[in-house]
Amino acid sequence: MTANPKTAMVLAAGLGKRMRPITDTIPKPLVEIAGKTLLDWGLDSLASAGVDTAVVNVHYLPDQIIAHVAGRVAPRIAISDEREMLLDSAGGIVKALPLLGEEPFYIINADTFWIDSGQPSLERLSLAWDAARMDILLMLTDLDSATGHCVGTDFLAAPDGALRRSKGDPAGLIYAGAAIVHPRILKDAPTGPHSLNAYFDTAIAAGRLFGMQMTGHWITVGTPDAIPLAEAAVAGALAKAI
Repeated sequence: MTANPKTAMVLAAGLGKRMRPITDTIPKPLVEIAGKTLLDWGLDSLASAGVDTAVVNVHYLPDQIIAHVAGRVAPRIAISDEREMLLDSAGGIVKALPLLGEEPFYIINADTFWIDSGQPSLERLSLAWDAARMDILLMLTDLDSATGHCVGTDFLAAPDGALRRSKGDPAGLIYAGAAIVHPRILKDAPTGPHSLNAYFDTAIAAGRLFGMQMTGHWITVGTPDAIPLAEAAVAGALAKAI
């Protein structure tokens, strides 16, 4: 059995333009949903999964995020500073690789989170991880278990979990903003801005992109009017979990 990843990359450097005017004064990861910042929803999930170190990248209003996480004990926070240049998802991970180490690590988006039902989703993700078959393992959810998502599905899953692009097929699943990645996929990666999406396609072509469907409710917060919907979803999901 593969040990749970002990490090994680938290993608928190985005500009949050769609969340204006709220993000005129605070970075999007510090927007609060149900009394907790988006960033802390993710960090708490990582702590519950046994992650020792979370690398948080920062670009927009970085000092606010740095100050916010300064008091966290679990997981321990390492900052990857991108204030000179926004590097997009993959570029940010490449810059942070010295902090992430050589073992598989979690990636989570700082603007999505979830309420688990049953065994925590990140634990299930680590149990499903198989480095011999996989380069990337994505956490997925279905449209009915999502709040705030409005752009269709991302992937179709084979019975063994292998993924291909769904091209919006309603039978497909949504990438739920969490994954396990082996750093070998970034061995020859460029250092400038570029997206993780290209690595998904490379892994699909090699038959090494897999997915695991989470159980529970997944929430993404893209615009200010999504906040009350997200808070209602949290209340509903927590009520079901009791």
